Amino acid sequence: MKNTLIILFFLIPTLCYSQHLKIKKRALNALNGSELSKSIRDTSLSLDRREKIIFKEIKSGNIPNFYRQMVEIRDTSLIQNKKYIIKYYVLPDYLAIGSDQDYFYCPMRPQLAQKIAKYLKSSLPTRLISNKIYQNSSVKMLPQPIAPSKEMVTIPVFEKHNLMVQEQRKSSLEEFPNGSLVAGNKKDVVISNKIFNDKGLLRVVIYGWHKADGRAIQPLYNGHSTAHVDYSHGIRLVQNKVWINGKKSRIKKILKSENLHELLSDEGRIKNPHYPNK
Repeated sequence: MKNTLIILFFLIPTLCYSQHLKIKKRALNALNGSELSKSIRDTSLSLDRREKIIFKEIKSGNIPNFYRQMVEIRDTSLIQNKKYIIKYYVLPDYLAIGSDQDYFYCPMRPQLAQKIAKYLKSSLPTRLISNKIYQNSSVKMLPQPIAPSKEMVTIPVFEKHNLMVQEQRKSSLEEFPNGSLVAGNKKDVVISNKIFNDKGLLRVVIYGWHKADGRAIQPLYNGHSTAHVDYSHGIRLVQNKVWINGKKSRIKKILKSENLHELLSDEGRIKNPHYPNK
């Protein structure tokens, strides 16, 4: 009886503070990653239609089971001589569709990424959050760029990179099984003050692909329109709820805060921390 009580004592904090992605259970007959990528490989399929298929799969719960347990990130900052401890939760890897054994990373326009984030009560990361995820990751993957070409926005190249990443991941699975925090395998699509460029044009903002030394290959960049979706883009979701010194808040509120924004942003306040629908 005494041993049972001791076990329960240590389990209770984990149960209280772990966070799960609020999404439907994956159906037994759901498409696996290979089947999904094959279904959207047709070159006559428009980007709009492709993304409708992706969103439908996400809404149906067709993501690997190990993605559902989110991973905690903690950070400490001194702001105006006061110590702040922030805690938030992130997906263990970049968003993918399929099963635990066969899943497909899904590059997409930031508008769809924002739509999925909203549906799952989440946010896209900032540059600072991207850095913190890499620093805290159990598995630091080595970036594997593919030579730039007009094919880099096509499904076959997405599939090629998908296989490259998963082949590299196999070497760490025994020590760090699926569900461990992984980074370095994709660039982040991020929220930023650069979502609109100097001419007021909507842009996709990308950052990351950290190397082993912790430096990002891709600096914060908004040179592409949102129609540019290539194999290197990854979608990482961050739960909207955050805790600051034990008090619950939300990412959007923190990013707009005059003082507390630096807990989540290294580019100042982000007054509009989202991509518009259109």
